[in-house]
Amino acid sequence: MPDFKLDCVLFDLDGTLVDTAPDLVACLNRALDDHGYAQVAYEEIKPLISFGALPMIKRAAPEAAAELQQRILTDMLDYYQLNIATHSRFYQGMQDTLAHIEMLGLKWGVVTNKRQRFTDPLMAALQLSTRAACIISGDSTPYSKPHPAPMLAACEQAGVKPENCVYIGDAAHDISAGKTVNMKTLVALYGYIPVDGHPHSWGANAMIEHPQQLQHWISATLCL
Repeated sequence: MPDFKLDCVLFDLDGTLVDTAPDLVACLNRALDDHGYAQVAYEEIKPLISFGALPMIKRAAPEAAAELQQRILTDMLDYYQLNIATHSRFYQGMQDTLAHIEMLGLKWGVVTNKRQRFTDPLMAALQLSTRAACIISGDSTPYSKPHPAPMLAACEQAGVKPENCVYIGDAAHDISAGKTVNMKTLVALYGYIPVDGHPHSWGANAMIEHPQQLQHWISATLCL
């Protein structure tokens, strides 16, 4: 990549930077229980997290009327706001990877479809708010990924050009969003990818199986 100058590493949040599934599934099951529905298995719901809470509820309670699904959603999100980082954790090696990025003098930030109501408290709980060069949530702009608006907003906030960024995510819409604004893109294979997700068909520049591989990709890009 001789013409590529890396200035900033951008992350999706859930399933890429942080494993939030334990808290999300726990809050979903609590809301389901409140409304008389059986709890759902963790592994069944985890692949749906990248698509938002409502698809999780539709999988868990498909026979519920839309109005009831919305009530379950409201309760789930209220529980989640109160338990934003009870069990959520960095993926193994991610903290070292962030430190490596900072040591190299590169910027990093977050572009997520998660609502700001949840993104900001989660980033604060993980002590990342002041370290990130940009934090763009699903409602920070009028559009969410795969629309390019959040990606461009992140670059403006971080003071970088899209073509000098790499975006890493665990969903097809992450890769599409990055490619649309001419970013390099990486698939986080360790994230919430369904068995039938076919990440190799998304057109990313590379795949990484764990956060440490991101360090290797950055070093190769910078020719270190």
